[in-house]
Amino acid sequence: MAPKLAASGALPLGSAMAYALKGGKRLRGFLVLEGAALHGAAQEQALWPAAAVEAMHAYSLVHDDLPCMDDDDLRRGQPTVHVKWDEATAVLVGDALQSLAFELASHEAAHPDPAVRIALVAGLARAAGAEGMVLGQAQDIAAESATSPLTLAEITALQANKTGALIVWSAEAGARLAGADPAPMAAYARALGLAFQIADDILDVAGDAAKAGKRVGKDAARGKATFVSLLGLEAARARAAELVDEAIAALDGYGAAADGLREAARFVIAREM
Repeated sequence: MAPKLAASGALPLGSAMAYALKGGKRLRGFLVLEGAALHGAAQEQALWPAAAVEAMHAYSLVHDDLPCMDDDDLRRGQPTVHVKWDEATAVLVGDALQSLAFELASHEAAHPDPAVRIALVAGLARAAGAEGMVLGQAQDIAAESATSPLTLAEITALQANKTGALIVWSAEAGARLAGADPAPMAAYARALGLAFQIADDILDVAGDAAKAGKRVGKDAARGKATFVSLLGLEAARARAAELVDEAIAALDGYGAAADGLREAARFVIAREM
């Protein structure tokens, strides 16, 4: 039986979960599906981890937007969950989406071998938890009250956790479904994830809130160290372009079959930068 969003009756939980899942670039789910196609895994199987990582990502955004975290009132061009409903509902929505992610990744339709499903779930837990995304968020919060700004190496490590870990898991998932070597996809994703974050830093400085779907200028207002504040705008653009080239080079062994992934890498730095 396929998992369902909360059957919560008059409660806002189910509708708020669906609201949190709407919109966005779907990059992580796209990476799962493209990686599966590249390695010959069935799309019907790949849809489950693809949905799982999108649920996990949506949970992280709902919690990151809370007043106790990044305190954002706009996400994907719409009011954030705690603004549309309330903070308690937003916390519960995030909790429920995280649980849903593990349910989706472990579903028997994802792979007939339970060992493969367990490996997917364990990897997702590491990527999302205190070894990955949550660690990166904790590092980000700590940096805001630190007496000195982060160095370039520290920001790179922080973003490899906060943004990169789920992107790497997504890129590797298709290869793991097919029993193939995930190393080339991991190399692609590490470069892609860092380029993605640099592009976000650039958009925060030079982007349009209406196009970005979220507030811009937040980092400078907080005096937060970013790739742009450390490198400068043009050098940050150049570094993002270098990383896209690295990501594309990691796909050399796949030939034309990886063209969709190459275009995804180019898209990362074409987002109104």
